[in-house]
Amino acid sequence: MIWSLVALPLMLLALGTPVFLVFLVGVAVTMMFVLPMPAVALQQVLFGGLDNYALLAIPFFVFAGELMGGSGIAQRLIAWAMAMAGRVPGSLGVATVGASTAIGAISGSSVATVAALGKTLYPKLIAAGYSRERASGLLASSGAIDIVIPPSIAMILYCLAAEQSIPKLFMAGVLPGLLMAVMMGGFVMIAARREGVASGPRFDGKLALKATREAVWALLMPVFVLGGIYYGLFSPTEAGGFACVYAIVVALFVYRTMTLADIVRAAGNSAMLSGQILIIVAAAGVITWMITTQGIPQAIIGWINTLQLSAVTFLLAVNIVLLVIGCFLDPTSAILVFAPLLVPIAVSLGIDPIHFGIVMTVNLAIGMFTPPFGLNIFVAQSVTGLPAHVLYRGVAPFVAVLLLALLIITYVPALSLMLGSTL
Repeated sequence: MIWSLVALPLMLLALGTPVFLVFLVGVAVTMMFVLPMPAVALQQVLFGGLDNYALLAIPFFVFAGELMGGSGIAQRLIAWAMAMAGRVPGSLGVATVGASTAIGAISGSSVATVAALGKTLYPKLIAAGYSRERASGLLASSGAIDIVIPPSIAMILYCLAAEQSIPKLFMAGVLPGLLMAVMMGGFVMIAARREGVASGPRFDGKLALKATREAVWALLMPVFVLGGIYYGLFSPTEAGGFACVYAIVVALFVYRTMTLADIVRAAGNSAMLSGQILIIVAAAGVITWMITTQGIPQAIIGWINTLQLSAVTFLLAVNIVLLVIGCFLDPTSAILVFAPLLVPIAVSLGIDPIHFGIVMTVNLAIGMFTPPFGLNIFVAQSVTGLPAHVLYRGVAPFVAVLLLALLIITYVPALSLMLGSTL
């Protein structure tokens, strides 16, 4: 069974086979040649995995993010972050991190954020004195914050796979996401001072107020969405629907930057992206079902117990494994496959599953821009036109900074659990 569920999928992945086919082929071969089962079981599990109300939140938040990008709200958030940065060292780089964090609180899509920021800010970063490596590395890495700052599609999928509370995990992601942003911003300031990058203009209260007024509708969206969830006004799925309605109203009647035809096009783009995510969800559900029914998680737990690993050692091993996996698999696929395997082990060692969800999410967020196959690297490459080796050099310092943040998040559970326990 190892060759059909592990060796064969790895070979297909190395050959560039789409991830959902990698999962399906491994399970189908296992059912045909290793553990004979009726073929109808594959179909039932494949479609049954999508029969989950919480999954509706994914197309809703994808659509809301698409509307925010198309309506020019992202540009207003960038202008707001630049106005608020003032005259700190490397102010434009700090504003890039701030804009990425703000956009992450709306869309939760790392790739979309890198694309939106790259088109607008890369030429400005170069003009401000940043090197090609530093500017491209900053853009590719800052998008990782979006996966950790709620609302996050990766967090929704973790909660479905690990049977945890979505609102609790959303709240748990706030402080770790802000820690990542602060550490990246601090590194940018230190590097800018050392490299002689020009600071921006002195903080202008009138300009900041004007930028805040123009971006206020975008800044209020996460407040309404997350506040509605935590005050019990609606579920995370209903919050996604509210976010779509809110974005349409803002785009059509407040900023007046989109027409009905633009909204229909955004809906089409969102449907395609949602389909890509959900087909992976369905296929990952099949391989998770196969692994679970064969008692593999229980066998792994038993093996781990014989090793007498402590929680500290286990978390260190998980970090190493997930960082490697994140270089090859997108967060959606990695969470759906590995969460059902790892969460029971973590719980057996006394690790809070909400804290463990944040650890998994941060690991896979870093993997999004880690060479050689981090997805954000390819997006940044398409936006900037730089060769891969330049981008690799650019992201390396930010990988180191966020690895330090990962260690803090991993071994200081209160950072993830503090807000949830308070509320």
